[in-house]
Order: sequence, then C-alpha cells, then structure tokens
Amino acid sequence: MPLFYLNIALDTPLALVFDYQPLAQTQKSDYCVGQRVIAPFGRLQKTGIIVSISSETQLATKKLKPILKRLDDTPIFSDQDCQLINWAAHYYHQPLGEVFTQALPKQLRTGPIPNESQDMCYALSSTAVESSDSLLKRAPRQASIIQLLKQRGPLSAEELNAAFEWNWRPPLNKLLEKKWLLTQPVKAEKNHQLVEPSFSPNPEQQAAIDHILQENGTFQAHLLDGVTGSGKTEVYLQLIQKVLLLNQQVLVLLPEINLTPQLASRFKQRLACNIVVYHSGLSDTQRTQAWIKCRSGSASILLGTRSSTFTPMKNLGLIILDEEHDSSFKQQEGFRYSARDIAIIRARNLGIPIVMGSATPSLEALYNVQQKRFQHLLLPNRTGQAVAPSIHLIDIRNKKLDNHLSKPLLVAVDQCLDRQEQVILFVNRRGFAPVLMCHCCGWVAQCKHCDARLVTHQQQQLLKCHHCGAEHRKPHRCPSCQQAELFPLGTGTERIEDVLKVRYPTIPITRIDRDTTRRKDAMQSVIDKVHQGGAQILVGTQMLAKGHHFPNVTLVGIIDMDAGLFSIDYRASERTAQLLTQVAGRAGRESKPGKVLIQTHNPDHPLFQTLKTQSYAAFAQQALAERQEAQLPPYHYQALLRVNATQEADILQFMHDIKGQIDTLQHTNVSVLGPVPSPMLKRAGRFRYQLLFESSTRKARHHFLQQVLPHIKTLKSSRKIRWSIDVDPIDLY
Repeated sequence: MPLFYLNIALDTPLALVFDYQPLAQTQKSDYCVGQRVIAPFGRLQKTGIIVSISSETQLATKKLKPILKRLDDTPIFSDQDCQLINWAAHYYHQPLGEVFTQALPKQLRTGPIPNESQDMCYALSSTAVESSDSLLKRAPRQASIIQLLKQRGPLSAEELNAAFEWNWRPPLNKLLEKKWLLTQPVKAEKNHQLVEPSFSPNPEQQAAIDHILQENGTFQAHLLDGVTGSGKTEVYLQLIQKVLLLNQQVLVLLPEINLTPQLASRFKQRLACNIVVYHSGLSDTQRTQAWIKCRSGSASILLGTRSSTFTPMKNLGLIILDEEHDSSFKQQEGFRYSARDIAIIRARNLGIPIVMGSATPSLEALYNVQQKRFQHLLLPNRTGQAVAPSIHLIDIRNKKLDNHLSKPLLVAVDQCLDRQEQVILFVNRRGFAPVLMCHCCGWVAQCKHCDARLVTHQQQQLLKCHHCGAEHRKPHRCPSCQQAELFPLGTGTERIEDVLKVRYPTIPITRIDRDTTRRKDAMQSVIDKVHQGGAQILVGTQMLAKGHHFPNVTLVGIIDMDAGLFSIDYRASERTAQLLTQVAGRAGRESKPGKVLIQTHNPDHPLFQTLKTQSYAAFAQQALAERQEAQLPPYHYQALLRVNATQEADILQFMHDIKGQIDTLQHTNVSVLGPVPSPMLKRAGRFRYQLLFESSTRKARHHFLQQVLPHIKTLKSSRKIRWSIDVDPIDLY
C-alpha cells in the first residue's frame, strides 16, 4: 500500500484536483510539486501537473489508479510559478489544470522536454569565397544569398527572413548540398554592453529611470505615462541595461505580434545579450526553445505577447509591459485572463519592479495611481525638437465628399506630398465597404451565421464575415430581385486605397491591415519600406496606431471615428480617445511639425473638444468621475456569465434555472443584471446571452461566484448550452 498519494491537476473543464497512486517501485522522494506526469482519465491518457503530495485521500484506495509515467525528473514549474498559476486559477475561477496547460507550449503538453538547441547561422565556405559569381548566373536566388553573406558575414535564419521577402530556404539548401555554405554556432556575447545612443536622456526620462532604480530589489508598480514620442523605449533600454548588469532577466510584454520584430531589432542594436521572442506567430518548436532558454537562464530578455506572461524565468529581475492600456492583453476565449494583472501579481510575488508604459493609460491604471498602488511617472514632452501635433476638426455635415474624403483633407495631403513628406490616413475598418446593398429592392448581404452584414472585399471579389470568418463569392446580381444594381455602402481601407491610387497614380501607396500583413514578416517589410521612403501614403487600421516611429510622417488624416461615440459599451469613449490619441501621435515625431485632421459629423462632441483643446489626461479625469458616479469599473467590480447554444430556448431555460438558484443565495453585496441577449445575439450559428454580476468589492464578488458556479454543473439545462465566466470583462461582445 502506498504511503503517499499524488494530487494532480489535469487539463479538464472540471475544477478539481485528482488523486492518483504513484508508480510501483517509486518513493516519495521521486516526486515533487511542479512535475508533469501522464495519468489515465477514463478511456483517455492526460498530461497533468503534481500540485501536492498527501499522506491520505478521501477516496477508497482500491478506486485510485496509479499514474502511467513520470515525464520529468525535476519540476518543470518552480514553487513561484505554481504560486502564480494557483492565484490565476483562483481569481478567474478557472480549472487549475486548464491554467497549467495555458502556461505550457504545445510540445510540452504531452512529451518530454527537448534539449536546448544552440542558435546556428549560415556562413560562406572556402569554396564559395574562391568561386566566381558567373557560376550562379542561372540561379539568381542562390547568387543573392552568396552576395549578402559576402557583404555582411554569417547570418542567422531570422536575419535571412528580414533580408528576403521570398522563400530563401530551398536555394540555401542547394548551396549547402554544393558545400558552398556551412552552418556554425552563433557567437554569443559574454558581456552585456550597451551601444550608447547619440543623445542623453532628457531630465524627465532620467528622473523616471532613477526613481525606478531606487526601488531595485523590491516590488513596486510604476505607470510610465508619456506622450507619444516622449522616449518611453529609451527608458526601458536604460533600465534593462542595469538589470542585465546584475545578471538578471527581463520580461517585456507587448500587445501585438506586429510590434515584436521592430522592438527586438532595436534591442539588438543596443544590448549585447541573448534575446528570445515568444508569440503565436512562431512554430511550436520555436516557442518551445524560447521557453526552455528562459527557464534555463540562457536567454536574458523575453520579448512576447500575453501568452508569455506565465513563461518560467530562472532569475527574473524586471517586468516591462508596453501599451498597458491595450485590450489585446485580455484573453477573450477559453481561460479569460488579463496578462497585465497577472504580470503585476508575478512582480509582487517575486519582489521586483514592474513598469507599465502608455501614452493613453487605462482608467484602471489611473485609478490605481489615485489609490497610491501605482507610482505615476510622467514624460510630458516629446524628445529632441519634436512637438505635439496640432489637431483640427473637419465638419463634414452637408459637405460634398470625394469618395468619403473631404476637400480640406485632400488639400492637406497634396501639400504634404509636395514637401516630400509622408501621410497616414486612418480608417478603422478593413475591406472595401461594410455593406453591399441592392439599389432596386434594398436587399443587404447578411451573414447566415451571425447578426452581422458581410463586408465587401473588392480585390478578391469576396464577401466576408469579420465575426465568424464565413466567405462567399460576391454576386453579380441581387439574390432577391435578380437585378444588377448592387453597390457598396460605407468605406474601408481597401476602398480608400483604390480612391487614392486613382488620384495619385505616381505616388507609392501602402495599405496596412490584417489582410495585407497575414504573411510572415509582412509587417516588418512594410515598416522597412516606409522608413526607406518607398511608401508616401499609408492607409491603415489601428495596426498603424501602436508604437510605430515614422520620422517623415507629418500629416495624419482620420476618415471616420464617429461610430465610437455612440456605442452601447460604456468603455467605447475610452477606447475612442485612446485610439485617436495614439493615431495622432504618429505625426510630427521628429523636427518637422505634425498636423492631425479629423473628419466628423459631430465636431461639437465633448470627447473631440477635450482632446483638441486639452489632452487625453483631461478626458481621463472626466471619464473617471463619470464611472464613479455610475458605479462602474474601476470603482465597481464585474463578472460576466456568457452563455451560448444553437437553440435560443435552451439558453432561456438555463437562464431561468440559474436565476432560481441565485435567488436562494445571500448576495446583498452583489447586483445581478439580466439575463439579456448579447449585443450581437447570433454569432457563428450560436445564440448568445449574458448575465452580469456587479459588486463594490472584489471579495464579495469572489464569494458570490464561489457559491454560484458549482450550481451550474448540477443543472440539467446546462448540458445543452456552453458557458464561461469572464472576471473583469472588458467588452460585452
């Protein structure tokens, strides 16, 4: 009989920890918390994590099965990692096994940990150095690789990706076969050396750096509130240098994949250390190797998106979270966690500083500043000779527009191009037009699976649903009346691009949205083109708004932002103000003055007026006062129960049952609002409803959810629906 039992978290939707017997002929010393094991689960075999080892069990020993295999001799998660994962599961009311699974790369969810690979690069062999270029006349791509290596010396796969837009691997493999190339380990820099910039930090930057360094070795959350172009990245670099000199690691979190390459490039220019990236755009092997290097300590800096939050790091000394306001830090499917909040808890547990930077801080962050939980560090001025752009509103009421573009905007674009400067035109919608309508009968192209209209994509001749991904060929005739009078209504990036190509046939124009940047490294290629002057007009969505530094952009035109003024979501005004401020911040970032033109049918709207005459900070203070009066976050705490099913009646029955259960509980400190249909009732063929729980304290909300959620599994009606709980929701969709 075993003298001990293994308590294992398995990847199941059940919020339970399962007891198992150890393997035969093993001792208690062979096991420890944080190890992975393979255990039988019904007819399946699942990978689990040992979360505790106990001397007793509540089940009959005969019913307990032994595990099938130990995957690790030593823990894959440290005690501190386990502490963080336990906190996340507890706070977000998620099964512990699912949270552990989220913290692992896919390759490590089932198999052994592979060996840490050494970074390799490609170099010319003596044969290639001595050869004549004429030998490769019939192989231009092989010749291009040889020429590049002759110019720059040995290059890694990442550097070859950045150098070539085409697939360089087949011609490179041919060169390896010919023995013209050889592979060799990348020479790692032993000392962390900062390549000094051509300028010194300004007084505001230096004050922020000094203040954060004073807290070295202790936990403190810092909000680095700097206007666009104020040099927040320089503050990050100076801090990272100091941390690396202490032989500690740094975790840098970014909101989107597209920001990773340019920041990694800038870090590599300034810091001689091993930098790894981690995001969903990498292969499983690449993510696994990055994870292993961070855990072993061979990687000094981890640059990643929200999925990096849980990555184990051997000696973490600093966490930096850039664009802290960005909604991309909140996971919207499955385990709905906030990477920002978990990063703060991780820093607190480790006793290290965390720096959260933004030109438009979230209202939650500013509220925490008010409550003295965050230190507020201000960078109120742009660096160097740059000044904030001037903002002008273009009243387009009763005005004739040229394909959605006003005359003042077009005149400003002409003047900018005459000065050989660059222009950004912002359209917050991709595609050609959001609606396809029949002029004869009024038919509108509607998604069959969602309560949404299909978006016209003219170049592909497709109608696409931006919610469920459904695609259809664009019809030539109306499906309702068979007439050919179909016309696109509204505008998107593709339509504005087409209009500009007709108006400016000789000017290079680049569109930046999800459609044009799907290919790997496409975003970096576009950014390089802009810096080289190969794109004078940029048309794009909010992908253009975040973190980009385009020195020659002096004009930003915002085509249509009125929709954000009238949303049913109380957070819409905050997001609109942040987006406008971020987009406007792309103009005039160097010595040339910048101008921002906003087309609107609502020039007198308070949000526009506040941003024009005052600042985002003034808007934020007004918005916080409104939130406090309305008893909304961050002054109150919410949780959203989302329910969906293929039959609406099944949801209504479930909602009736769960409301009956709630009525039997003591919940005087929690308000229950709903149930109501989601703003988009039907999505991807499923009907969706929601129930909102609201409380003035986190403790009351947590206690309430602990009482309610176990009841859901006992309801018969829950078998016909899918549900999820979203703690601290950031949207209602």
